[in-house]
Amino acid sequence: MKKILLVEDDTHVCAIVKKGLEEENFEVEEANDGEKGYFLSHTNTYDLVILDIMLPKMNGLELCQKIRAHSNVPILLLTALGTAENVAMGLNQGADDYLVKPFKFIELIARINSLLRRSTLAVAEPSKLIFRFSAIEINDTSKVVTVNGKEVQLTSTEYKLLLLLLKMPNKVFSRQEILEEVWGINFDLGTNVVDVYVNYLRKKLDKQNCPKVIQTVVGMGYVIRE
Repeated sequence: MKKILLVEDDTHVCAIVKKGLEEENFEVEEANDGEKGYFLSHTNTYDLVILDIMLPKMNGLELCQKIRAHSNVPILLLTALGTAENVAMGLNQGADDYLVKPFKFIELIARINSLLRRSTLAVAEPSKLIFRFSAIEINDTSKVVTVNGKEVQLTSTEYKLLLLLLKMPNKVFSRQEILEEVWGINFDLGTNVVDVYVNYLRKKLDKQNCPKVIQTVVGMGYVIRE
């Protein structure tokens, strides 16, 4: 039975979500504030964490960052603020996916199952490859990225995005393809989160004097090429 940590301060929402998840055969532990969520995440092992962004004592973004610092557990953010900036902020703290309130329970289950499948595949099929293009090198075993021989610190989402592009240089990826491969989302988010993350990535590579290999193909998407 998969074990989920649910951190949600709205007791009504928490009760409904917990009951629904238990009916789907998940084991659920709950916390009603960020500090308790942080304590539980450190003292127990979970298969997935669901975090509300607006939490007392420690907000969900800070909690997400703290959990990600010590664990690769899949994290799903719940937010009442669905703007691109808020979504990007959450994903940039290490979250794997997000869901805007109010949401349908069937969509929550779909997101959870998608994250759990991705997590299982990552464990079952570890990559042992090194990818190089121009001044960039990715060691997908150690998850280390270097540019001109110097290590670059990337968030997990930035890493997945760069790896996707670097594995297939000269292939143009549409925004929808990137959403599916990096975020596991097979529908249009209605935000510019992909563009935001490409911008994040470009800035970090530019700081290491990396050639501008991540290129925009107008009306189509993004590609890595000389």
